[in-house]
Amino acid sequence: MSYIAKPKVTHPGMPKNKLGLTARDYEGTVSTLCAGCGHDSITAAIIQAVFELGVKPHMLAKMSGIGCSSKTPAYFVSQSHGFNSVHGRMPSVTTGANAANRDLMYIGVSGDGDSLSIGVGQFVHAIRRNLNMCYVIENNGVYGLTKGQFSASADIGSKPKKGEPNKQEPIDPVSTALSLGATYIARSFSGDKEQLVPLIKGALMHRGFALLDIVSPCVTFNDHEGSTKSYAHTREFYYPVVDMDYVPPAEEIKAAYVKGEVMPLVLHDGSTIVLRKVADDYDLTNRAHAFKYLRDHFDKGEICTGLLYLDESRAEMNELMGSIDTPLSHVPLDALHPGSQELKKLQSRYR
Repeated sequence: MSYIAKPKVTHPGMPKNKLGLTARDYEGTVSTLCAGCGHDSITAAIIQAVFELGVKPHMLAKMSGIGCSSKTPAYFVSQSHGFNSVHGRMPSVTTGANAANRDLMYIGVSGDGDSLSIGVGQFVHAIRRNLNMCYVIENNGVYGLTKGQFSASADIGSKPKKGEPNKQEPIDPVSTALSLGATYIARSFSGDKEQLVPLIKGALMHRGFALLDIVSPCVTFNDHEGSTKSYAHTREFYYPVVDMDYVPPAEEIKAAYVKGEVMPLVLHDGSTIVLRKVADDYDLTNRAHAFKYLRDHFDKGEICTGLLYLDESRAEMNELMGSIDTPLSHVPLDALHPGSQELKKLQSRYR
């Protein structure tokens, strides 16, 4: 596969982040996906998120598996690390990389086929270990690279372009992650950049496993009438649960206003966000309540979006394993090697 490099032409008036970089510095190669693909919108949101966070490109590691979704890491932050694994095996490769160098920021881009079919076992155990990563599922309900067969996330009754409607129960990655103990769970729509960018920023800065399930319509195979992953269906049944923004840690900004009111707030960088207090009945820290809420709205055919669950109390994988603070990749070999005598003692225990 050939990749087309984007020309490095930057307008002198483009905004710069705290590192002195522009958004153009976080771009990758030219996309080879279909025109109008939701995945390209997600790429644009990721570029904006890492630009606004001021992520050092060489401290970002992009991981992927196989599928249309797993091509997208080539399209953002070209100066970062990257690894394209085999189908469904991205979580285990990320686990190994994280164990070797916990200082890097990890973002894994996967699809509903890559994560919920062949890779579901690895997806489950990455959650169970609370692997410190942002895990993006670009969810379109079909296998785009193999001409549009239903994936495991296709809803009952969803119609293909040709053939019979789907009759099998779908796997919902959000409910699955909630039941397994993921510590940051969110869902969004590729066409809602205003909601998506803060969710990506929050997921990247969260310590632990952060899942972003993003409905991303496939314009070639799954954007027709009868599809529940189409642009039209998503916009009709889109149900934002929580209005929020991501504010990086800094000097505390306080605001006092009553429930139901809207308040504009000026942030440290001079930008303004608008806060809206949500209803009393949704508590994103209550796992049981979140699960019931999602199920109730799923039964109504509604797609709940926003930050749906957050748990900051659980330790991430390296802390659970008691790993040293220094990344193993930085530890000298003589310090890692126990020596021949220690190896003999270890082996003698198994004789």
